[in-house]
Amino acid sequence: MHELSLAAEVYRQCRSRVEGGETSRIERVKLAVGELAAVEPDLLRFAWQAVTADGPDAGAVLEIEWREAIQVCDGCGARPHRVAPAWQMGCPACGRPLRIEGGRELDLLQFSYSPASSPVESLP
Repeated sequence: MHELSLAAEVYRQCRSRVEGGETSRIERVKLAVGELAAVEPDLLRFAWQAVTADGPDAGAVLEIEWREAIQVCDGCGARPHRVAPAWQMGCPACGRPLRIEGGRELDLLQFSYSPASSPVESLP
């Protein structure tokens, strides 16, 4: 389950940016996860809970923004609808090959933490 190592790295990245050390608490982390990133969102959330369970950030919320892959025709510009996980080889409008746009994201979008006194929003 590589989601565990991903969750641990996301946690490490966030924790390294928190001001105030152990007295501060990570509240929420938001990730963009693409359909083609080979990451299962539910497993990543479970791994996140395991990584944060026994530390100062226990209960921190991992929010995942799902990013779908889109097929696009360079010939006519069509963006045919597809029912995941099905893929079309050719454009239904003109027959040219379709390319895939997006869906590969695995990005830390933002996180928020609370120092001992008040909440602070931090962007990577």
